[in-house]
Amino acid sequence: MSETDYDLVVIGAGPAGLCAGMYAARAKMNVLVLEKAAPGGQIIITDWIENYPGFPDGISGFDLGDKMLNQAKNLGVNIKTAEVLSMDVSREKKILNLDDGSISTKTIIIATGASPRKLNIGEEKFIGKGVSFCATCDAPFFKGKTVVAVGGGDTAVQESMYLTKFAEKVYLVHRRGELRATKILRERAFKNDKIEFIWDSVVSAMDGFFNVENVKIKNVKSGEEKTIKADGCFVWIGIIPNTGFVGDSLELDDQGFIVTDHTMATSVPGIFAAGDVRTTPLRQVTTAVSDGSVAVISAEHFIENNP
Repeated sequence: MSETDYDLVVIGAGPAGLCAGMYAARAKMNVLVLEKAAPGGQIIITDWIENYPGFPDGISGFDLGDKMLNQAKNLGVNIKTAEVLSMDVSREKKILNLDDGSISTKTIIIATGASPRKLNIGEEKFIGKGVSFCATCDAPFFKGKTVVAVGGGDTAVQESMYLTKFAEKVYLVHRRGELRATKILRERAFKNDKIEFIWDSVVSAMDGFFNVENVKIKNVKSGEEKTIKADGCFVWIGIIPNTGFVGDSLELDDQGFIVTDHTMATSVPGIFAAGDVRTTPLRQVTTAVSDGSVAVISAEHFIENNP
């Protein structure tokens, strides 16, 4: 692809990126949205969303993502499948190096989100063979079986409850003595007789001939270890920002998230960040779309003030 000049390039087509694309298209900006995977972001693998305004009965993550994508397309947003490998922001016009060429743009909104954190105990060889990070995707494969789930936040608890629709038994392992999930989710989980909680513990190993067969659990206080015979292990222990292509061009916090101000501006003029990829006290669909709209307005003002 030849180098093309845009007013704005949005990297990522999750809720933040799609919302940014919509606002930019309505503002008659020459905008391109880049997405290396499936448009919609992580919400398309989320079972059910109850706290997004306008859907009093809730909506599946897939349906909400699909509605956002169709709305963006109806507004004429240009969405291209491509991965950003690196970027050069040293000049007035920013250059994005893609897997099929390069493009130039006056402004950039980074909305690449974040990816699940791994256990790093050698579980990679079992990914797709019992290890999963998405209950909505893989739970049906564990009908009538026993699985181990890892984590204690909203995602871990909500996805563990979804697992019980299929699995016969779910062991939820958490390294602390109480869940971090919201009260309503905790209450629902404690009432679910298919979930057994294993407190103050971590998954230390897993084995199997081809698929996962055994999961070893270690108590972080006593050091005691035990092995659970299980057919799978679902991991929800946090997220890592998708900022590998950024390099050292922007200011990041100690966890690798992009630092922004209240206008979504980063440390480099003309570059903005929105959604889960930035430092923020809350990572929800509502905050992502809010970030996306604010970032576009800021990008517009930047272009107006830097003709």
